[in-house]
Amino acid sequence: MPTSLIDADSLLVIDVGSVNTRVLLFDVVDSRYRFLAAGVAPTTAAAPYHDISEGVRQAIDHLQNLTGRALVGSDEHLIKPATGFGSGVDTFAATISVGPPLKILAVGLLEDVSLESVRRLATTIYGNLVETISLNDRRRSEARIDVILRLRPDLIIVAGGTDGGASQSVLKLLEPIRLACSMLPASKRPEMLYVGNQALQEQVQTLLDGAANLQFASNVRPVLETEQLDAAQIQVADIYTHIRAQQLPGVKELSDWGNGNLMPTASAFGRLIRFLSKAYASNKGVLGLDIGASATTLAAAFNGDLLLGVYPELGLASGLSGLLERLRLDEVTRWLPLEIEDETVRDYLFNRALSPASLPVTAEELAIEQALTRQLMQLAVRQAAGGFLARAVQPEAGLLPWFEPIIATGSVLTKAPNLAQTLMMLLDGLQPTGTTTLVLDQNHLSAALGAAAAINPILVAQVLDSNSYLYLGTVISPIGNARPGTPVLRLKITYENNHEANLDIKQGALELLPLPSGQTARLHLQPLHRYDVGMGGPGRGGRLNIHGGVFGVIIDARGRPLQLPDEAGRRREQLKKWLWTLGG
Repeated sequence: MPTSLIDADSLLVIDVGSVNTRVLLFDVVDSRYRFLAAGVAPTTAAAPYHDISEGVRQAIDHLQNLTGRALVGSDEHLIKPATGFGSGVDTFAATISVGPPLKILAVGLLEDVSLESVRRLATTIYGNLVETISLNDRRRSEARIDVILRLRPDLIIVAGGTDGGASQSVLKLLEPIRLACSMLPASKRPEMLYVGNQALQEQVQTLLDGAANLQFASNVRPVLETEQLDAAQIQVADIYTHIRAQQLPGVKELSDWGNGNLMPTASAFGRLIRFLSKAYASNKGVLGLDIGASATTLAAAFNGDLLLGVYPELGLASGLSGLLERLRLDEVTRWLPLEIEDETVRDYLFNRALSPASLPVTAEELAIEQALTRQLMQLAVRQAAGGFLARAVQPEAGLLPWFEPIIATGSVLTKAPNLAQTLMMLLDGLQPTGTTTLVLDQNHLSAALGAAAAINPILVAQVLDSNSYLYLGTVISPIGNARPGTPVLRLKITYENNHEANLDIKQGALELLPLPSGQTARLHLQPLHRYDVGMGGPGRGGRLNIHGGVFGVIIDARGRPLQLPDEAGRRREQLKKWLWTLGG
C-alpha cells in the first residue's frame, strides 16, 4: 500500500510498569507500519525518585540513543508533531500498571447477581476487593461505617436493581456509605462508580452530593439474566488512571503528553485481544496472557466479547507474600526439575516479593521462578473459569476452552535462557486443548498496540502482520481417556514439497515435527478412541493448514489435566525428559 494512501503518522507509546518503563516507537518503513525500537529503564515510582518521570526520561534517552532520533526538546517536552528533520513523533499513547493495587469496595443487592457482576468488574483493573456490602450483610449501619473509615477504599463500585427495578433497597444501602465518606477529609474521599438501576441516577446524585466523587456508567445488570460490563469497564479504567494521577507524581504529566490518552496496561492488552477475536471471527476464542511483576492478566475474547481478568495477587513479585498464605508450597515445588529444599524455595519467594526487580542468578533460582510461573498460570485460568463457561466452547469442564491463537508475554517468558523453557512453561501452565497456535510477544508490543487501536487501527493491523511477534508453533493436544501408550491420534503432515509423514501418537507422548518459519504444511488429524481435537466433537478429525514456527508442530498428548508422577524423583526426571524433548 503506498504511503500516501495511509495515515502515515509515527507513534510513540510509553508503558510504565512496576519494574520497567518501556518506550516503543512505530513508524512507516517501505510503505508499511513497523515496530522500530524500544527503550527500557527501571521504573522510578519508588525511592529515591518517587516520580515516574525520571524513568520515562531514561527510557526515552535509551530509545534516542538506539535510533538517533530526537524525541524530547530542550524544554523537556515531547516534540509533537514530528518535524521535517526527523525529530519527534506525530501521535502518542501511554499505558500504566505501576503502583499498589487499588482498594475496592463492592456494593450490590444480591450476592450472586449484582455483587457478582461488580466483582468481575473489579478484576478488570489493578485492584483488590477489600470488602463487600449487600442486602445479606447483617452488620449494623455503624459497623459498615467503621469498616469504610478503617479501610479507606480508593474506589467504591455500586450496583443493584435492574433498569426500572429495585430502588429503595439500593438507596438504603448507600446511606451508610454516604455518612462514612462525608466523615473523611475531602482529599481522602473515594471515587465512586454507580452501575445500577439507571432510573435512580438523579436520586443517587442527590444523596451522595459532596460526599464522594461520583460517576455513572450503564447498568451491569439491565435485566436479571444479562450481564453487560463493557461500558462500565471503560469507565472504571478511566477512574483507575485518574486515581493513579493523584497518587503518583509524573502520571499527570504523562497523561498531558497524550491529551489524556492514558489507560491501564491490562485494558490496552485486552483491547488488542478483542481486536484479534473480531479479525479471526471463528468459533474459537483468542487468549492473551501477560505474566507481570505486579499482576497476571488473562484476556479472552470471543467474537468481540471480552473477558478480562487482572490478578494482582498472582503477580510474579509484589503479590508473592500474600500468595503463600493461600497456596500450598508443594503446588509450586511439584514443577521443580531439581531437588531443592522447601525452605530454600520459601526464602526465594519472600525475597522476590521484597525485591521485585531482582532476577534469578542460579539454576535453582531459575527453576523456582519457572515453577512459580506455571502455578500462577494455573491459578489465573482457574479464576477465569467462571467467565469461560458462559462464553466459550470447552472440551470438558475444568479444561481450557478452544483458543486460536494464544498470545503470551511477560519478562519471565521473553527472557528465559532458551525458548524451549518458554514453551514448556506455557504448555504446563496453560495446558491448551485441541489445536492452537502459540505466539510469543517477545517485544512486549501487545498493550502498546491496544492503546494505538483507537488512534491508528491500520498501524495495529500492519504491525501484527509483520515479524514482530514470534510464532512458537502449532500445538495439538488431544483430549480423552486412555491408558498410557495407547494410540490416540493418527496424524499425516504434507509439506510444501509434497513430502508426507505419518505418525501414530500415543497417550502420554510429547513430540515435535519440524516446520520452519516461513513454510506452510497441511495436517490431517484422525482422533482414535473418541479423543477430541476440537474439530467438531469426540472422534471427529479433519484437515487444517498451518504455518511454520520455532518448534514447528508440537504434539502434546500428555493428558488434560496434566498428571505428574507422585514420587518426587520420578517426577523430576519426567520434567527433565519433557524439556529435553523440546530441545532445552
